[in-house]
Amino acid sequence: MNINAAGMHFKELNEQIKTAGREIVVDNCMGQRYIGSGLAGKSIVINGTPGNALGAYLDGSTILVHGNAQDATGDTMNDGAIYIAGSSGDATGYAMRGGKIFVNGDVGYRAGIHMKEYKEKSPVLVIGGAAGSFLGEYQAGGTIIVLGLEHTKPVGNFCGMGMHGGRIYLRCSVPPKGLPRQITVEKASEEDMETIETYVKEFCEIFGRRECMIMNSDFYVLRPDSKNPYRQLYTQN
Repeated sequence: MNINAAGMHFKELNEQIKTAGREIVVDNCMGQRYIGSGLAGKSIVINGTPGNALGAYLDGSTILVHGNAQDATGDTMNDGAIYIAGSSGDATGYAMRGGKIFVNGDVGYRAGIHMKEYKEKSPVLVIGGAAGSFLGEYQAGGTIIVLGLEHTKPVGNFCGMGMHGGRIYLRCSVPPKGLPRQITVEKASEEDMETIETYVKEFCEIFGRRECMIMNSDFYVLRPDSKNPYRQLYTQN
């Protein structure tokens, strides 16, 4: 089904998507919010720029955006995939608990904040460009990969602040400075590189990138060394 979203209120657009069949193409999208919210079993292609909370609570659908996305993409998504050919705004992947988000370009502040995992549910956020400050803030699980393509610095300030689970992989020649005390930084192991390669391969297939160019690089992994990072932040030792 094709939907022309030009001038359409977000409630009407979302109702049409909800009642449509499995394959949906949305043309002339411009800022409509909550597209794909909570949906399972659908394939949605968006031509344009969706608004905030794209794929919030997504539960198994696939969303492909030919353009940029705004804030809170994949908010609390449970399963499925979101592919963004452009860049995404602040809080991308907020509280993700499953599924995957691939962004070809950059993301704003606080991407991956409060990501978590439970048993077989382990979310993945892959960022082709750079991430703003507070990447992985309070991260409790899951995987974040920042490739830093066309950038000399893959992340902003305060990366991993309050992180107490999961892992962040950064493609860079030297790790960033000023990381929180509870974060350990080391060169990615062979096992780490196998994980990275799996997602880089998918990233390249989706966005037409060259895998060998990306993988022929150094990667560092950030992990928490404390399950109670708040103690050192808010109490006296």
